[in-house]
Amino acid sequence: MSRRLPLGEGETARMACARGLLRSGVVEKSGEVLSAAVLAERVGWAADLVSGMAAGLLSGHWNAADVDSLASGVDAEGRGLPSNAWMALRRLGWTTAPAGGMRVNDRIVRMAQEQAGRLLRSATWRADLTTGVLATWPADPDRRTPGEWDAVRAAVPDGKHLPSGVIRSRTRQIAAFAGRYGRLPVDVFELEAAPRAARMLLLSACDGQQATLTHGDDPGRALLRVQLPTRPDPRSYTDWSWVACPITRPPTVPPGAVLHLPTLRVHQGRVHADLAYTHAVPVARRSGHTIALGVDWGLNTLLSAGVVHLHDDGTITAPGSGAQFRAAGVLARQHRLRRELEYLHAKTGHYERLIAGDGTHPLTGRQQVLAEEIRYVCDRRSHLHDALARSAARWTVGQALTAGASVIYVEDLRSLEAQGMGRTLNTRLSQQVRGQIVERMRHVAAEAGIAVVTLPARDTSRRCPRCLVPLRHRKAPDRPTTPGWKWAVCPNPECGWQGDRDTGAWQRIAARGLAHQTKTVTDRATGTMAIRSVVDKLEATAVVTPATKTSRADRSKTGPSRRRRTTRPAPRRRGAPSPTGPTGPAGKRPEGHAPPGRMRLPRAAHRHQGVTTISTPTTGRHRPRGAALGAGFHLHAHATPPRWAEPTPNPTVHMGSLS
Repeated sequence: MSRRLPLGEGETARMACARGLLRSGVVEKSGEVLSAAVLAERVGWAADLVSGMAAGLLSGHWNAADVDSLASGVDAEGRGLPSNAWMALRRLGWTTAPAGGMRVNDRIVRMAQEQAGRLLRSATWRADLTTGVLATWPADPDRRTPGEWDAVRAAVPDGKHLPSGVIRSRTRQIAAFAGRYGRLPVDVFELEAAPRAARMLLLSACDGQQATLTHGDDPGRALLRVQLPTRPDPRSYTDWSWVACPITRPPTVPPGAVLHLPTLRVHQGRVHADLAYTHAVPVARRSGHTIALGVDWGLNTLLSAGVVHLHDDGTITAPGSGAQFRAAGVLARQHRLRRELEYLHAKTGHYERLIAGDGTHPLTGRQQVLAEEIRYVCDRRSHLHDALARSAARWTVGQALTAGASVIYVEDLRSLEAQGMGRTLNTRLSQQVRGQIVERMRHVAAEAGIAVVTLPARDTSRRCPRCLVPLRHRKAPDRPTTPGWKWAVCPNPECGWQGDRDTGAWQRIAARGLAHQTKTVTDRATGTMAIRSVVDKLEATAVVTPATKTSRADRSKTGPSRRRRTTRPAPRRRGAPSPTGPTGPAGKRPEGHAPPGRMRLPRAAHRHQGVTTISTPTTGRHRPRGAALGAGFHLHAHATPPRWAEPTPNPTVHMGSLS
């Protein structure tokens, strides 16, 4: 299969990944059809061989000297190391072999070296960060002084733009080690154990002697040929056989995309294929934008977004009132899982203190059960975070596509850690997956050529979007004297703007981004775009000018009224009574000119859900009041226009009946 992708003018290559399943396979030599269970068993045997060799490489080279030599990019003779991890490890002489006299081909060893090399290369950044924090260890780890912050940022590579939450997390980890052992660790290799090798097959490190991927007769299918063992401990090359596995092309893969060898994983008795592909997308611009989407973060209202326009005369206007993505129910479920995980960790710690290293203690079995439960809850939290990130990112990019925006400006709040707002609120603010949502947003927006730019969040909710005067925040528009945070009022008598706090925030974010778009920088390593700092001169122009309202056509009377054919006026109501309304949504028009009501959402889709909402019980007769609210992810996330949006006028309200 050709790996070359033809690119046109203004296009660039984008690599993505789609998930597929291997449902069956055929042994080419004998023609035996392998079921999904047998295929998963054979793939699992090969994955065990690869993960075992990768674990041996990681444990043998998990030290500062080896990681530094791999990160230096040169071998012992001064030659540059290849970009492929398995080739770099072979150049350094780091080899491995299966244990127990098992026989594997060279491509199986390649996959183990590739997996171990990627993990060892990723440890370089953590090692540099840990070294910088240890070299500038503060007097009080819980509270650094401004001078200590400057020192640690200078000691960490590229620490000037590093989120402060990353440094604080590493400081807490080192402080926990010091509290346990009474001293600081030497480096990250003493602080952390060697990473665990995943149970998977990286076929991208192989060539045609191990795996091939070709197009099938059907354009929507591809054929994967891979060598798999016929027994868990292959003793010779005859214990390996070629297996042909058809793959259904996922619908998210474009027709002209170039497919690459997938990564195979076994999960719950099925073989998952992470199919990588490359396709052409428009190039995202750093500057030259005239329509931008501003995105503001919230707590219950996770995202608030709206569009602003930059005109030729330099003025910025906001034609609409924006929209919201509410995920209070999903965040409440996340909060419940976090509390459950904290309880399980506390109970595990109590068992560890009681066991005190005794392997024959009666509580050892219970501790293992708790460890499995902790892993299960962690997986549930991870899946929930992934679902929330995908849903929020697609909603945001959909808003930009609908409005014709070429850029999305979002606050850089990846490492926000709330303080001084109460234990519950601080935890909820700090546990939101902002960084994951932004990464997913970049991935989805790249397909349409839309740039995603992060910018500083300073004063986006504090100042008026029209005159930049500090706002006064109130509880509600009908309670102008009650302090609060939801409703914002501008004290400037010449401006007089008032509105929802989130509405003003996304207007300020979008206006700041358009005013500072010439200051957008692109990271060479990751390709992410960001505005690092705010310039006062440009900030003064980041104001939203009120849009002039266009009046309707003149409806003043210019002549006599048209004479009606009959002097009898049309009745405003029907002469006959209306039939009894049906119980379902279908039926006849109701009596009079009252519009038919919309179907009520089920109670599970109620948009006001607190952190005390619980899941629906499946056993027992007792049904708590909040149980009906826990009814799935999509009934917990709502993307609807805000409540303050002007309703669409109904021209039939003041019309009489035609009967």
